[in-house]
Amino acid sequence: MNPTDAPSRYRLFKKGAYGTFYIEDVLSRRQTSLKTKDKKEAERLYQAHCECAEAPDRAYRVGMAYVGSIDPDAATRTWKQVVEAYAANHPEGSPTRYRIEIAGKDRAIACLLRLPLLRTRPDELLKAVNSGTVSTNTYLRRFQNFALDLGWLPKPILPKKRWPKVRHQPKRAITEEEHRRIITRETNPERRAFYQLCWYLGGASTDVATLQASNIDWRNRAISYNRKKTAQLSGIKFGPGCEAVLRSLPQAGALFPYLATVRASDRATEFKQRCQGLGITGVTLHSYRYAWAEMAKVAGMPERFAQAALGHSSKAVHRAYAKGAIMEIPCLEDMLREKAATIQRAAPSAMESPAASIISLDPHVEETRARYPDGKVDCLAA
Repeated sequence: MNPTDAPSRYRLFKKGAYGTFYIEDVLSRRQTSLKTKDKKEAERLYQAHCECAEAPDRAYRVGMAYVGSIDPDAATRTWKQVVEAYAANHPEGSPTRYRIEIAGKDRAIACLLRLPLLRTRPDELLKAVNSGTVSTNTYLRRFQNFALDLGWLPKPILPKKRWPKVRHQPKRAITEEEHRRIITRETNPERRAFYQLCWYLGGASTDVATLQASNIDWRNRAISYNRKKTAQLSGIKFGPGCEAVLRSLPQAGALFPYLATVRASDRATEFKQRCQGLGITGVTLHSYRYAWAEMAKVAGMPERFAQAALGHSSKAVHRAYAKGAIMEIPCLEDMLREKAATIQRAAPSAMESPAASIISLDPHVEETRARYPDGKVDCLAA
């Protein structure tokens, strides 16, 4: 019989005397476990594979008949329904839900929306991923995982190892010189103050734009607010420069009455236009957060304080924000000498020997002092 015929396309065998049954594709020599030790069950699965090879469409209809008895909508469920269900799983009006809805309008994803979920082939999903952006890759992964969690997919359409690696564009912080050029050219007082607060606070654009006068604690010179993205409380003290900006803003209600009503994408577009007019490239409103994190690291601010200010709960996130900062490590010997001088000034009676005020990094010198604390060394004994 021709090996390409359905009955002979697969070979049924068992590994070991009491082992698991396998089938082998006689064309590709690929072996697949049937995950059963029962001979009758293995024979039924073997026949199902043979029928699928002989008539795929008929096998699909038979399979959908079985699935339809459990999930009546399985045969007609499309990717559009998956996207809508995933978006509905988040609070109405939340930024996360808004991002999901925007991702569902992606041109690369739009070609899948009318496609039945269970009839989607791996090559179709891979084509959509490769024709899109980083956002396409990220959200298609989420949609597939969501369908898997709900049992709408029996197994991943595109296995985890086959997804293209997510490669983000290089990001950088905005420099002080670039920031000064932007606010110098900006003629709108509200927008200029908005950029200045982004510089001083390092906050996300939506968080800064929606600040209220009630968020300011003038007595303690601090600003506290709940982040829109994570609802996590974030607080930061401000200095004279930030205070001057805050004094120029409304003392009641929203600090930025107009910008608070503008969509985040529109604020980003306005900032991009101003950067293009000045010939500044590679920065966005989010670059203010990178700048604040890098300045905090260079200034020696403890990481836990910087995380609390930026509203992050993960150390890895903040390290990624501050990856461009360069930390200059001080000289250890100088630090030891400064510490010895501080101790000598605080307790002069404890520093009777002049040699005790000199701290050396040489282990042999330290060993000699330990053996002869009075400073007198017997040459013969040494």
